[in-house]
Amino acid sequence: MAEGSGVGGGHNGPALGVEELKRAFHDMVLIRRFEEKAGQLYGMGLIGGFCHLYIGQEAVVVGVQMALKPGDKIITSYRDHGQMLAAGMTPRGVMAELTGRAGGYSHGKGGSMHMFSREKNFYGGHGIVGAQVALGIGLAFANKYRGTDEVSVAYFGEGASNQGQVYESFNLAALQKLPCVFVIENNRYGMGTSVERASASTDLSQNGAPWGIPGRKVDGMDVVAVNEAVEEAVAQCRAGNGPYLLEMMTYRYRGHSMSDPAKYRTRDEVDDIRRNQDPIERVRHELDRLGVSAEALKEIENDVKAVVNDAAQFAQESPEPDPSELWTDVLLEA
Repeated sequence: MAEGSGVGGGHNGPALGVEELKRAFHDMVLIRRFEEKAGQLYGMGLIGGFCHLYIGQEAVVVGVQMALKPGDKIITSYRDHGQMLAAGMTPRGVMAELTGRAGGYSHGKGGSMHMFSREKNFYGGHGIVGAQVALGIGLAFANKYRGTDEVSVAYFGEGASNQGQVYESFNLAALQKLPCVFVIENNRYGMGTSVERASASTDLSQNGAPWGIPGRKVDGMDVVAVNEAVEEAVAQCRAGNGPYLLEMMTYRYRGHSMSDPAKYRTRDEVDDIRRNQDPIERVRHELDRLGVSAEALKEIENDVKAVVNDAAQFAQESPEPDPSELWTDVLLEA
């Protein structure tokens, strides 16, 4: 696979065929290997600041992306590298930004949490918990105002689901029938607190019910289940019926960020999820059942490894930003 290949966009039906499952396998492996490499570079001191890895949650973003079409817009929080790759942003550009290099998407000034791509309709990475949700309905409003059938996907976590601005966004999106799919990535833990200790709501998929927003709880470790649910949500939005809320039940294998030892959960719990619910292994087993050889999947994994190693090398060899970049992207004169 040539450098520059991100996780492509594209559209499919709810039932994924063999080729689509192979693509999903590739996309999830790319995200995981990229994140593992980012973790290594962080440990080497080549990535500074915050770094929130997406390992374990790959089925969510891949299943969502496969239900979207060109022009649909994506916005998320600080656990965002998976979404960047899913939007088609190149591994080279993302890794260069993580390492603060000039070849990165924000010219080395945004780092892990703040990079964007207008070309790929990816509107960030945002470090303020829940802030991206209000911006997400703004993107949906723009779609409606322009008369397109494009949708906006606003990702946020179970921790952010209790933020006041999230409920304000629900209200306005429902009132204006905005084409926004709200995706709660419920990975069970906030910075260090389980969702059971932080939320009186025990079914986050119904948090939009007071505003008449339909909601659905989804197995976020199953890319096929994710894709089918998002197809339904997107269809409602494109038809002009307003927003839809999806709660993706997923799991992060690493700590909240690279500085989090995650001592608030047991190793046995993490190992059990890895052994019995891993999203990549689920697809591997399904492809095996459908007759795809282990050699074919190994070839995909080898291609991904080469792309990720190339991205890491590119990032380390890229120059740091010129000091003049301190004065760019600060003020827009209209």
